[in-house]
Amino acid sequence: MSSSAVDPADPAFALHRGGKLAVASTVPLATREDLSLAYTPGVARICEAIAADPALADEYTWISHTVAVVTDGSAVLGLGNIGPRAAMPVMEGKAVLFKQFGGVDAVPICLDTQDVDEIVATVTALAPSFGGINLEDISAPRCFEIERRLDEALPIPVFHDDQHGTAVVVLAALRNAATLLNRKLGELRVVVSGAGAAGVAVTKMLVAGGVNPAEVVVCDSRGIIGGDRTDLTAIKAELAELTNAAGRSGGIAEALRDADVLIGVSGGQIPEEALAGMAPGGAIFALANPTPEVQPDVAARYAAVVATGRSDYPNQINNVLAFPGIFRGALAARAVRITEGMKVAAADAIAAVAAEGSGRAPGQLRADAIMPSPLDPRVAPAVAQAVAEAARRDGVARA
Repeated sequence: MSSSAVDPADPAFALHRGGKLAVASTVPLATREDLSLAYTPGVARICEAIAADPALADEYTWISHTVAVVTDGSAVLGLGNIGPRAAMPVMEGKAVLFKQFGGVDAVPICLDTQDVDEIVATVTALAPSFGGINLEDISAPRCFEIERRLDEALPIPVFHDDQHGTAVVVLAALRNAATLLNRKLGELRVVVSGAGAAGVAVTKMLVAGGVNPAEVVVCDSRGIIGGDRTDLTAIKAELAELTNAAGRSGGIAEALRDADVLIGVSGGQIPEEALAGMAPGGAIFALANPTPEVQPDVAARYAAVVATGRSDYPNQINNVLAFPGIFRGALAARAVRITEGMKVAAADAIAAVAAEGSGRAPGQLRADAIMPSPLDPRVAPAVAQAVAEAARRDGVARA
């Protein structure tokens, strides 16, 4: 079938033809005996054992190494609400990343509903087939309620990567930026531009990691979030109570005055004149993709450390540094949920890999290398180990 939307000269179409995933058997099926063990009658003995002791499913099925990647297609990458069918290539890609970087099998599930109750009910019904649930590209504010309700309902990890994966990697980047700048996290004045799923999670993750909430200012499209605002959602009202102790008001320029760090997770453009009010020698993380809130060459005029969400600039803040290892560690520990401590541990592990460097002495960070490469094979194992250990410390591990 041909379509005017398909460009035969574009290599992306050739790569995606037929999809990016397939199912492969892990057992032989060459003989009659093989068949009788893999299926009937041998499989019945496994079923009976699991029926008697459901915990055995972790050992005798794929559950211990498999997650569901679930979306409703409402907030896909920079494409927006494109629906479940159009979201499938991204979910397949996510599953490929899980396998390649974390050794975790993943199944893309694109739901043809954007109703919160229906999504929660459907994922709850599907959950016995999986060891974890990775929520993906679900728009705010529905994503907050969906994750909360599933986390409460299910005895397995539930993780909305657009929120927490981004937040973990931002914390890792800020740890190393602060080290490079000879600053402590608790001393930094931080502005978060964007109060959607990522902005909320980044703010809470930074506070959990040691940033002083009184010195954090969050902005949405209407300006600084604070107690003077009467138009705040419940989530933003919570941010107003947590942050902005000085009671600042106004727009992004007022927020950035004397700030040490700008973290952009909004997709909106930030004018250069607003950056001019920042304290010198700080950091700018402009994470909108493909167009950063601040172009790196402009950001470099006002900050000593610059990061983006793009792979063609230094210091890419990429979720693939986090989610494969987080799930690998959570599954290894048979964690019932993912705690703040597990996320902080993941951030610390990512930061440590970058600090170890490649061909550099430990601790020799550079302004253009505060993050490890997404292709660095050390990252996922380091994150997995740290997350599993944190799960045991936090009392949520079953193994």
